[in-house]
Amino acid sequence: MIVLTRFRVPGEGAAEFRAQAEAAVAVLSARPGFLGVDLGRNLDEPDLWTITTRWADVGSYRRALNGLEAKMVVVPLLSRAVDEPTAYDDPDRVGVNRPRGQADG
Repeated sequence: MIVLTRFRVPGEGAAEFRAQAEAAVAVLSARPGFLGVDLGRNLDEPDLWTITTRWADVGSYRRALNGLEAKMVVVPLLSRAVDEPTAYDDPDRVGVNRPRGQADG
């Protein structure tokens, strides 16, 4: 599964953001189930950045956010993210997918 997180970062904050992102990636990459990462900056809108991480499964990602180090390094970065869903998986593994708050049935 992948976690695609987008960020809006004004140009003057790019260096600080990149350092913060690289520190968060270092923490996440040490967690069980971590498979890889891409840090990217949009070619047309340089204020738009993304961090895409790949995980063995959603549980690995969620567990990676636990612990003091993640709360001190990763969570502050994620608080800067664009407010939108971030977790994606193979459509065959997702099954029936309903918007948040929609009841089964």
